[in-house]
Amino acid sequence: MNQLNTLASQASGLSTSHLVAFNDVYVHSAVQRDLSALGKAAERAGFTFSIASAHRDFHRQCLIWNNKVKGVRPVLNSQNKPVDLSSLSPQACVHAIMLYSALPGASRHHFGTDLDVYARNCLPDGQQLQLEPWEYEQDGPFGEFNAWMSEHLAEFGFFRPYQRYQGGVAAEPWHISHRRCATEMMAALSLETLTTVIDTHDVAAKETILAMLPTLYDQYIDNICD
Repeated sequence: MNQLNTLASQASGLSTSHLVAFNDVYVHSAVQRDLSALGKAAERAGFTFSIASAHRDFHRQCLIWNNKVKGVRPVLNSQNKPVDLSSLSPQACVHAIMLYSALPGASRHHFGTDLDVYARNCLPDGQQLQLEPWEYEQDGPFGEFNAWMSEHLAEFGFFRPYQRYQGGVAAEPWHISHRRCATEMMAALSLETLTTVIDTHDVAAKETILAMLPTLYDQYIDNICD
């Protein structure tokens, strides 16, 4: 779209020109070396480093968002219980969805710098990956992997933007981010850029979102753990 420069288009998920193939996913070209080193270090420590999710483009995120607004996909609260959106105001619906799902154009997965990771060899036989916090707690299947990441992620340039809940996005201990590259992408994802992206695409609850966007930006998008 001609309203956005290249970096803003990449950061909002509308361009994939910054991506390269990495195993079975796509990542930002500048994180490939550090990610490979991280994975090899995890393997040496006894963990089969695995990626559940990496880059997700705008259109995929928009489909997820629109289906949640329309009730096609469930919306869960912090206790993983379904939320009845029909009982909420339009503004409360947006907040309920954003606990776990980013606005289209505002997902850090657009950057190619952020990944959801787990240790495949620690997943018990017959158990399906859930990507829920209990899996990463001390007595969960990924407890030891979680502890290893806490100690070593920074050595490879990564951190966890949703390490803990701080009033915005729910805690996601599986979500890692390449600090330097993600910071550069985030700088391109300004409030003005996001307004343009949402306003020019078929995003469900668009009018409500745009009216709330400065607050949503501060609470969910810019509100990450150091």
